[in-house]
Amino acid sequence: MNASAHRCGGAPIITGEDIIVRYHRRTVVDVPRFQLCDGETHAILGPSGSGKSTLLRVLGLLERPTRGRITLDGRAVTAGDKGARMMMAAVFQNPYLFKGTVSENVAYGLRLRGVPKSERDDRVAAVLERVGLGGTQRQSALRLSGGEAQRVALARALVLEPRILLLDEPLSYLDPLIKRRLVQDFSRILSADGVTALYVTHDQDEAMVVADRVSIINDGAVIRTGGVDEVMTLPTSPWVADFIGMDAALSGTILESVEGIAEVLVGEERVFARTDLPPGTDVLVGIRPEDVMLFEAWAETPVSSARNQLLMRVESIEHMGSTDRVSLHSNGMRIASSISRAASRELDLTVGAEVRAFFKATSVWVQSAAGVPSGV
Repeated sequence: MNASAHRCGGAPIITGEDIIVRYHRRTVVDVPRFQLCDGETHAILGPSGSGKSTLLRVLGLLERPTRGRITLDGRAVTAGDKGARMMMAAVFQNPYLFKGTVSENVAYGLRLRGVPKSERDDRVAAVLERVGLGGTQRQSALRLSGGEAQRVALARALVLEPRILLLDEPLSYLDPLIKRRLVQDFSRILSADGVTALYVTHDQDEAMVVADRVSIINDGAVIRTGGVDEVMTLPTSPWVADFIGMDAALSGTILESVEGIAEVLVGEERVFARTDLPPGTDVLVGIRPEDVMLFEAWAETPVSSARNQLLMRVESIEHMGSTDRVSLHSNGMRIASSISRAASRELDLTVGAEVRAFFKATSVWVQSAAGVPSGV
């Protein structure tokens, strides 16, 4: 399918230009341009120490950059702009709940804004329902579980009805089971409410669930920005490919196209993909490992809607907890498949074995090689 444009789908709300942050002569952020668009959740994804939280603080007017310009709805703003800051709310790694009831914690910002008690109570009750904590107003905030505490922190931010929500690694300290549940809930809440959010995380799976767009940052520089499926399927540099656990994007050429389904030559293999790009276009091609199913090479295979069914050879097998990552090659084309350990055992996979790889045309991401963005 065509990779989506890496620019705003809606109007930009926050734009950062020529943002540089230096600490003790060390440059920790150097971003020529960054945009947060109306109604989107934009994830800033990167390893620890990459500068992602610093970029969020600068864009969220929590910290002054060493150099640069921030505009909000086209108007220049700074960290000292109280009116602009009142349009934002934040959720951090630590929920920072104080002694008192859940209701008192959630209503704190409303009370500072002078909202009457009757209205505060109604808004608190409504927002607690939205985050799955209806009826907990009188419970002690300090006796909540980690997941519940982070829901309260989200409710405390949402109850202010902010124009922009800032989330800085909000789930990083939770255990995996609670995190999996909560990331789905956060995604649902942000999407249902149409919240405009800037979401910092080091977890690519978390970014793929919550985000509409994603920017990957390393050593203070944004090195890839675009729609989440595009960025997470078409890594355009070795570092990005390694970071997201993908092989680098493949090079190919569109041979022909009929009703939106193109035949793409990759190495000496022909792959079907959904795209509107015309024949003759040189393209980059990406296929996520979890979209590739494996079957025995010569066994009878089930009826499938997958247009791509390639005979390939196992190049390597990497054990990754409950799954195996199987690297495959055929006629100059290399892809990977992520399958369960049980499926791997059932297929009796070994290096050099032949298998048949199935994947749908809609699982193949295609982007014009001439349109690969540099930076943002």
